[in-house]
This record gives sequence, structure tokens and C-alpha cells, in this order.
Amino acid sequence: MTNPYPSVSLRAQVLFSILLVALMTFGSVRSVFAQLSVADLRVEYLENPLGLETRQPRLSWKIQSSKRNTVQRAYEIRVAEEIRTLSTGKNISWNSTLQQDSQSIQIPYSGTPLQDGSRYYWQVRVRDNYGRTSKWSAINFWQMGMKASSWTAKWISAVDGDTLHNSPLFRKTFSNTKTVKAATAYITAKGLYEASINGQKIGDRYFAPGWTSYAKRLQYQVYDVTSLLKKGDNVVGAVLGDGWYRGNIGFANQFNFYGTKRSLLLQLSIEYTDGTTALVQTDESWHTSYGPIISSDIYGGEQYDSRLEKKGWATAAYVEDASWKNVTVLDESKGELTSTLGPPVKKHEVFKALKIFRTPKGELVADFGQNLVGWLQIKTHGAAGTTIKVSHAEVLDKEGNFYTANLRSAKQQNSYILDGRPEQVFEPHFTFQGFRYIKLEGMEKEPALADLNAVALYSDMPETGTLTTDHPLLNQLQHNIQWGQKGNFLDVPTDCPQRDERLGWTGDAQAFYQTAAYNMDVSAFFSKWMKDVSAEQLKSGAVTHVVPNVLGQGWSGAAGWGDVSTIIPWGMYTAYGDQRILEEQYDSMKGWVDYMTAHTKDQLWNTGSHFGDWLFYRPEDDNDGRAAVTDKHLIAQTFYAHSTQILVSTATLLGKKDDAAKYSALLSGIKAAFMKEYATPNGRLVSGTQTAYVLALQFDLFPENLRAQAAERLANNVHDYGNHLTTGFLGTPYLCHVLSRFGYTDVAYQLLLQESYPSWLYPVKKGATTIWERWDGIKEDGTFQTVSMNSFNHYAYGAIGDWMYRNMAGIKPAEGTAGYKSIVIAPQPGGNIRRVAGGLDTPYGLVKSSWRLEDGLMKMEVVVPVNTTATIVLPKAAGKQVRETGMELIKVAGISAITNASKDLSLKTGSGTYHFEYKM
Repeated sequence: MTNPYPSVSLRAQVLFSILLVALMTFGSVRSVFAQLSVADLRVEYLENPLGLETRQPRLSWKIQSSKRNTVQRAYEIRVAEEIRTLSTGKNISWNSTLQQDSQSIQIPYSGTPLQDGSRYYWQVRVRDNYGRTSKWSAINFWQMGMKASSWTAKWISAVDGDTLHNSPLFRKTFSNTKTVKAATAYITAKGLYEASINGQKIGDRYFAPGWTSYAKRLQYQVYDVTSLLKKGDNVVGAVLGDGWYRGNIGFANQFNFYGTKRSLLLQLSIEYTDGTTALVQTDESWHTSYGPIISSDIYGGEQYDSRLEKKGWATAAYVEDASWKNVTVLDESKGELTSTLGPPVKKHEVFKALKIFRTPKGELVADFGQNLVGWLQIKTHGAAGTTIKVSHAEVLDKEGNFYTANLRSAKQQNSYILDGRPEQVFEPHFTFQGFRYIKLEGMEKEPALADLNAVALYSDMPETGTLTTDHPLLNQLQHNIQWGQKGNFLDVPTDCPQRDERLGWTGDAQAFYQTAAYNMDVSAFFSKWMKDVSAEQLKSGAVTHVVPNVLGQGWSGAAGWGDVSTIIPWGMYTAYGDQRILEEQYDSMKGWVDYMTAHTKDQLWNTGSHFGDWLFYRPEDDNDGRAAVTDKHLIAQTFYAHSTQILVSTATLLGKKDDAAKYSALLSGIKAAFMKEYATPNGRLVSGTQTAYVLALQFDLFPENLRAQAAERLANNVHDYGNHLTTGFLGTPYLCHVLSRFGYTDVAYQLLLQESYPSWLYPVKKGATTIWERWDGIKEDGTFQTVSMNSFNHYAYGAIGDWMYRNMAGIKPAEGTAGYKSIVIAPQPGGNIRRVAGGLDTPYGLVKSSWRLEDGLMKMEVVVPVNTTATIVLPKAAGKQVRETGMELIKVAGISAITNASKDLSLKTGSGTYHFEYKM
């Protein structure tokens, strides 16, 4: 081989060639990563949903590109009933053609009319501001549900009027002689159901059909069961439990609230490869018997006698005995049937027992280290007839004994009767428990740790928010907030998951909504629940205290609770860009404001029964008047103003000009009435509590010239209580927000980092793994608060999470925008915190804001998702030399404007990852 460069050694040339190849390879890798792509397709917030009823489902997607400042300029969507026709252009249900639009969320389907039960496949591609066009996305789908009039199945129930507590079994044998192309099951029940085909469970959801306002909205579920069918004989089966429908629900040992007879409705639609179809449905031909579930109750627990199992009863090989009877067919309405909107309840984390021990009383107890909601899965064995009882508790008492007094009448106990097999595994079917500890009775010997698994169950909501710091107690607080949400978001947002309550309290839900939407994707969850809020709303416009309402119409119309009807729909719009929910809930929102107005005199709402600032701070021996009692009607007036403001904003957005003008005038009167009734000319309120000033400032009841002094009074009040909060359920969500808004972020941090009672960190120091109902559920001496109301899993006070995301990490939507199309990243360091890392998976993609203080330097990493813009506020950077990835800001691509804002530096940016560094 001849050396073409004789002055350069051959070895050097080889090294140069290797380097050249590496550079070329790196360049190709860079070009791949710079490509534009589309991912994470969603329909009505869900991935490949089954059973949609809306005729204009909304389509959303996320765009991926490593190139800074990437914005979608156009999109094209195509939809078809067959995958193979998507690319050919034939038999297309909808081709949007190229739409010059930057919107990539909530795009309504606008094609040919959608047909019941049909499946639709779709793709999207986009073009960006650099002229690049993405490849077509992966193919996703949605499947339509059925109108109530399309159901031909009949309601079936057990024999003899379904008077027993035992769970009835239902089965039907049918034959397949052809090859199945597709099979879809539509199922619902009055009660709870678990269904199977050929002995295999249909789907992975639990507590179906969920809890709704059954008289007006009974959900059905849709399942793709193609893979469960076989040629020859098949069996479809189901078992029913009492659930919310006829089990114990509410405060007063209330059974059969919705009805006395459990019943099943099932329709199995089969399509064969030859184009023919078949239908298997509930009717007179089904058979029923009873199985091993002796009783099941949400509060009480479940009793299971394994000696009564009918082994293989849901398979074709099973031979029915004399216990099987013809079902009872019920002539009941299907008009209330509706498709499922919310996410299913599924199994999630599994916790191993950390230790098994004997309490001072001799009780055999296992500790799982986490207060959770779900059930125990236990592996055991013993002589036939042996009964094992499993009781559940959140805490141990001061002496270390098993404690259940706070459960009130809820037994929360599962029992299993053994059949003598060498190994049996049990878990319940139609009940759930809130617990960290379990007590075992009846076991022949102490179980091994591996025999006990605590399974967490909650609605299947993707986790979207992350927040970590260098402060271990704050990290535990964030953990507790998230687990309070997991434990109480089980199909409805319950107040607590363990005692004889577990109800969808509206005040708790609205107070926590903003934090909930940071932690998890709650879009589908609240879309479903808000329909029940509307369904339960009284003709007067009053909103019930709990939804679904099992307490009666008298439990309605309270300030801060009824406002769920305005606060959450507006929160859904700002968090997810969901304008449709405002349109659908508008009458409900308006009805609530009109209800309040109807109960006013001179625009002052000072009538009715209210909860006030529920569970505010009040010392037991209050000789000095330190209890933070806030006038309930003052609170009512502030929420009256708040809901009216939301209604004005909604009417303006929806183009309802007359309503916007009408309620704007009303709002002015509400504010004037507040100042006249509750404030002196100098701005001092008749209730001098933290909550009074917080609500008046948060909802702009004070005129501009009195706000600064009111904020100062608030800060002074905090200091007067030794840097402790005194707020309850209604004041707590806004406390730190108001302090930060008016320049007292240092005081907000003092509250956040306070470790003694009352504070957020006091329960953490006491070993909490969830948020408590009371600030001092466990008192400083180790004794308990009021037994009748002392939940250790109650998310409301976790509303501080909203402030932590918005101020510590600094992540929030820009004012006046929706869905995080425009983002603000504005962290506010404080306290002794040196490091914060926050993230939020928005409808457009991941937002990150991380900062740390090292050796006098502020180091920030910010990620702005594709197809959005951001305002990044660098704290205390005005006049400082700031560098981004080593470059001067003025030279950085993606930054379009740099302005000084007080002591901070404000940057306008497009998408991309940014690293800032400057002396603090």
C-alpha cells in the first residue's frame, strides 16, 4: 500500500481516519435526534380507549425534537376503520388535510359520523417552523360504545329476590365453530362485578362498574376479549358483590341505598373472519348459583369460605350440579347507561411486610411501612374449617397496640375459611381497606414475611409530577401528599379510605385539585366525577356536600364545598386546555352562582349552614382566645366572589357576552358588600385570622390600595403564632400563595419548614406516610385526637403541594393561558433549601425546573417541551453575568428576549434544554 502522505506516518493517518468516521457517525446520530417525530397519542385523555360515546372525540399528541425553539406549524390527521386503508386513502373516515395550526391537543374529530361499536384507527403527522415534516405516527385507535337504545341484553339477577348476602355466580355456555376476528364485551352491573371467559378474568380493572350517581348515570365497560375465546365450547361468567349499590354506605348504617337486587347486564359481540357475527347476552338462558364469597361490604370487609368454591365453574369442562338455577330476568331500565369516562381502578405497588411482631397485648401484627389503600394478599395453609381473620389499622397506639377506634363502625376485616389444601392464596374481591398494619387471628403458626403482600389499588392515573429537595422531611412530605392522593382517588375523590365514610366530599376535592393535577394526570378522573357533580346538583342550584350523594338533599349548599362546581372545571381548563368541560359544566357553574345569589340580601351571602374553615387550629384550653375562628359568612362571601369571578371568566371565554356583563356587575356588588360588612375603612377584618386575610387577598376582595396592609397583617399574624399556621381546609390551600404574591416568600418558607404543631412537618416527624385529617392526629404526648374524626389518610392539607411545585420548582402555566402552551419557570429559593428538582409532564410534554446553590453559584436546568414557549425567571440575576451552557445569554439560540424584573432576570424562550449559571 502506497502512503499518499509520506510526511505523515501511516499510524497517524489510521487514527485520523478513525476520528473522521467517528465524527461522521456522531453527525448522523445528531441528525437522527434532530428529527421531528410524534408520539404519545391520546383520545379523550386516554390511550386506545374502548367505549367512547362522544361523537366528536378529541385527539392529542406530543412532538419530539432536540432542536431548540421547535413549534408545530401544521398537522394532518387521518382516520379509518381498517388499518390497511389508512395509507391508501380509500374508505377514510376523516382526512383533516394539512391544517395550518399550532394546536396539538384537544383537536375534535370532524369526519364522517361515528358508528356504535366501531373501531377507528388514526395517525397524525406534523410540520414545524423549520420546514420539517415528521413521519406518520404509530397507529392508535379508539372504539365507540353503545347508546342505551342499542342494548338488547336483559338484566338478570339471582333467584328468590337476591335476598342473601352471598355473592351470586352467573354463567352461560356458547359455542364457536368459526375463527374469531374480533370480540367485544359490554358489561355493567347493579352492584360490583368480576367477569371471566373460560376461567380467565376479563380486563384488569377492579370495582367495576365504578361509583356514579346510579339513578342517573350507570357506567358500562367495554373489553376486547378476542384472545379469550376459543373454537368449540366457551363459557362467560360473572360474580357480583354488594359494593356501593346495596352495601353499607354513609354514616347511619345505611344499606340498599340504590336498590335491593344485584343484577348483571352483559353483551358479547363476536365478529368472525368470514364476515358473519354472533351475539351472546344476558337473558333467560343463563344459570346462577352461589359461591365462596359469603358476604362483601365496602366498610365491613369480605368473608370467604374456600370450601364452597365451585372449581372450574367458569370453564366449559365444568358440569353444573343441582345448585344451579335459572336466573331471574328483571324488567329494568337501561336509559341511565353511559360509557366509562374515568380511568379504571387497578393494582399498583406491592409492599412486602417489613416485620411481624407481637404487640404488648399479644396481638400478631405485620407492618408494611406505608399507609396505603388496597388489600392484603396472604399465602397460608391449615386444617379445613380453620378461619383466619385479617384486620386493618393505620396506626398503633401509644403503647404499641393495634388501634382501630378511629374506624368508627367500619369493621374493615376480611376472613377466610380454609379447605385443607397445602397452600392457599387469598385476597378480597369487592372491598378495600386503608391500612399500614394488619392483625392476624386464627393462624396455626406465625407466617413468613414473604407470605404477606399489601397491594395498593387506585385509579390508574399516570404520575406526572416529581419534586425532590435536599431536605429529607420535605421529600417525605411530598411522598405523603402523593400517597394521600393515591389512597383516596379510588374511582371518586374520597375524604378518607378506612372508616365508615369514604365519600366524595366536594370541599376536599376542590381544595386539593391543583396539587392533584401536578402529581398525576387527573383529566379523565375528574371529567367523570364532574358529570356526577352536575347530576347530583339540586334544581335550586345547590351542590351537594358529597358526590355521589348518599346523605340526602339537606346536605347541600355550603360555601367552599359547592364551589367545586366552578373551581374544578376552570382548573381543568387551565391544566389541560379543556374548553369542552367548561361548555358542558356551564349550566352547573351558573346554577351554583345563582343559588348563592338567591340566598343573599343586598348581595351579601350571610344565610345558610356552612362548614367554615373546617378543622382550623384551636387549642384545647383556649383561655387567651387563640383559636383561629373565622366568621363562616365572611368565608361564604369570599367564595361567592371567587365562583362569580370564575363564571365571568368562563362566560367571556365561551363568548357569552350578556352573562359576562351580568356577572361582572354582580361581582362588583359582592366585593363592595364584603368590604362594607366585614372590613373597617382601614382594611382590618372582623375576623383577624390567617384564613380571613388569605381568602380576602386570594380572591381580590380588598381594593388595590388596601392589599399591602392586609398582607402585612397576615404576615404579622403568622409571626404572632410563632411562625405556625392556623388555617383549616379552606384557608390552607392559599396561605403560602398569598404570602408569596405579596412579597413574603420568606414567611411562606418559615411555615413550610416549621416542625412543631401545627405544621405540615409535624406529622412527618411523627412518622406519617400520608397526609392526616388533623394537624395533630397524634398529639405530642402520643395520644390521639378526637376518635370520631381522626383519619390518617386525608389529602386536603396536602394542598401545599401546589405551592411547592409553583414556587419551589417554579413550574406553572402562564397567566391567561391554558394547557401549558405557554409556561412560566420562576423558582423562588428560600429557607435553608439548597437544591430543588421539579418536573411536570404537561399535555405538550415534560417541563423540568431544577436548581441548586453551590459555592455561591446558582445552577439551573430548565426543559421546555416542543410546541410551547416559556418565560424563565432567574431569581436575583438582574445585573449578574449569566451564562447558558457556557455562553453569554445574548448569544444563546432559543432566547428571544431578556428583561430585568426587579431583582430577577426574565427570559423569553422556545423549546429546548437550558443550563444557566451565575453568582447568586
